[in-house]
Amino acid sequence: MSHVGLVLGGGGITGASFHFGALLALRMATGWDPAEAEVVVGTSSGAAVAAISRSGRLDLEALVDNVDSDADFAAALGERIYRRVPFRGVGRWIRHGLLPGVRRPGVRLVLGAPAPYSTDGIADWVRRALGPAADSWPDRPTTVVAYEIESRRRVAFGTVGSPDTDLATAVAASAAVPMVFNPVTIHGKRYVDGGVASGTSVDLVLGHDEPLDLVIVSAPMAATRRRKRARFYEGAFDHFGDSALTAELDAVRTAWPGTDLIVLRPDEGVLEATRPNPLSPAAALPAFLRTLRSMRTILGSDNVWPVLERHLVRTQRRPPFGRRSRIRPVDPTG
Repeated sequence: MSHVGLVLGGGGITGASFHFGALLALRMATGWDPAEAEVVVGTSSGAAVAAISRSGRLDLEALVDNVDSDADFAAALGERIYRRVPFRGVGRWIRHGLLPGVRRPGVRLVLGAPAPYSTDGIADWVRRALGPAADSWPDRPTTVVAYEIESRRRVAFGTVGSPDTDLATAVAASAAVPMVFNPVTIHGKRYVDGGVASGTSVDLVLGHDEPLDLVIVSAPMAATRRRKRARFYEGAFDHFGDSALTAELDAVRTAWPGTDLIVLRPDEGVLEATRPNPLSPAAALPAFLRTLRSMRTILGSDNVWPVLERHLVRTQRRPPFGRRSRIRPVDPTG
């Protein structure tokens, strides 16, 4: 059986829907369970789905819960994710975010900024989906990526030498989108969305002891196509995500030339559902359904299905229609 790495990138609420749709379609098409991946890496919303997948809880109930309509689903999801809190921490943000950001303008300017919501709802979602497993760490290599504000560095929870924490707290830290969610404090350090460093962090799979046979990347914020009537900022986000992803894939190809790579990205139809606001609860279900539909074409394509068949399919199938183990940390500077 092939050794497979699974990387789930950031992308907001609709990014989580994309991951659910892509992974469920992949499982239906090949019979392969994402929980069996040798290595799992998750960033932001991808961290939540990575935790759910690794724990063997990847199903519709984990996504939609007990609701009866689209409207009920959107309302329940919004209440689950967005929990309002008082604005606090302005002084600390000025010292560690605003002033350093003024000297070196960029996305780091908003790091640690007071936000209207806490990530408690995200952590509770993970705990509700996983049960007791959310308060520990998986036995098999599982990495959750966040960004530490004061030291301004990427932190890969679950790797050797990383801070010890539980899975739900790490996911909450990884998903703390600046200016939307307040940072998450772990052992006195404050963390925000791992997408500040990279939307995918595919290079972290290189911390595995041996080369993997296949690495599957689900990248909802690295689209290479534009939807009609796209907002001006959509292309910028995708360009940033694709540039980082391309460099990371090149690093994997250089280190492991025999490893096959598959990247799953949203097509125009999916983008119509996931944009312009990836954080919209109302867009979650349409994004999931459109992703399922798009995977029929993507997984069955001539450059994807033969690779999946070689590594994941245990019996002959037609192309689709319809003790803790850790990996080594990877230095992003080389």
